[in-house]
Amino acid sequence: MEIRPTTDKDLDVLVDTLHAAFGNFPETPAEDGGLWWSALETDRCLLALTADGRPVGTAGAYSFELTLPGEILAPAAGVSFVGVLPSHRRRGVLSAMMRHQLAGLRARGEFLSVLLASEFPIYGRFGYGPATYTRQLTVSRSQAAFALPRACGTAGSDTGSDTGSVEVLRRAECGEILEELYDRYRRAQPGALSRPHRWWASRAGRPPISSAPRYIAVHRDAEGVPDGYASYRVESGILKVDETIATDDAVITDLARFVLGHDLVTQVEFRHFPPEHPLRWQLADFRAGQVGDDTDWLWVRLLDVPRALTARGWSTDGELVLDVDDPFLGGPSSGERGRYLLTVRDGKADCVPTDREPDLSLDVRDLGSVYLGGTAPSALVRAGHIRAHHPDAAALADALFRSDRSPHCLHWF
Repeated sequence: MEIRPTTDKDLDVLVDTLHAAFGNFPETPAEDGGLWWSALETDRCLLALTADGRPVGTAGAYSFELTLPGEILAPAAGVSFVGVLPSHRRRGVLSAMMRHQLAGLRARGEFLSVLLASEFPIYGRFGYGPATYTRQLTVSRSQAAFALPRACGTAGSDTGSDTGSVEVLRRAECGEILEELYDRYRRAQPGALSRPHRWWASRAGRPPISSAPRYIAVHRDAEGVPDGYASYRVESGILKVDETIATDDAVITDLARFVLGHDLVTQVEFRHFPPEHPLRWQLADFRAGQVGDDTDWLWVRLLDVPRALTARGWSTDGELVLDVDDPFLGGPSSGERGRYLLTVRDGKADCVPTDREPDLSLDVRDLGSVYLGGTAPSALVRAGHIRAHHPDAAALADALFRSDRSPHCLHWF
């Protein structure tokens, strides 16, 4: 079997092979584009070929920025376009492609890789761990009244803020506004990925990036400047929100009030709802918000442990010795040992190889899960995945890895 990089000339082969791997057929191009693979970077893709040159597998990567705790932007390879023909599964094709790809990412000097897993059991064995989580929140319109904020006493009402406004536009009317607002949001949100301009220009991906018809509720501040949006559609009396984007909680609340006040709908479905969002507490009836599709979303893989740990911000000082096992790639790059002393002072970290006794022993996939602060190390200790070598180790790790703001990712790729 041969695994080779691709060029633009291989695009049709890539698309056809991936669709065949999943039993689908490519979509018919729309007049204004919008195919989900329109932003594919063919120079970052791989083809797996049989000895006689037949394509049997694909793997690709996008060039993203990932927002780390501390509002730090780091380059990350977004792995996607991965598939193997049904006729060649369980022959080592996927493992060979993933090993080839990860080695190539390391050779390029990249230290983080991320993906969305179609099935949970697949990617852990390649060193990826789930790092952000998402859910759907469904609210019945008949129970959508807001409670009075108790911190404000009894004054006021439940009608929302008295500054700002919401304007309803069609998707085609506000592309530049969406792009600018999303970029502002993702820079402040740990776990968020960039949406490069080529995604918006080619309308690649899912709504509101794609050309699928959507209404956009654009929130404007008191001076008329856009500061948030909600993308939605109404189907069979259900208002479905693709995503709500804003950096200010008051704006998010105003947008929630707007969609929950929409006429002639029986319920509102918020997709990709952050697990710690306060909306259920803002409702007069907490039970009016029903949680569903509670699942993992963004998976993280560390390719260079010291670089990754020193790249993110930290909110607590401390020291921790991590013994990291990377069975798929056979250990850290450059022949370094897998035991590291992590020292955090004043929000910044130093990470160096050490011979000290470990505080925690963990697989690189578990380090990926805790990296953004969305998974507590103590949860993985209790699950039997991370080994704590003394009673205080898990609590210390929880304090160190915790993020001031829970990580969340909306982007699909």
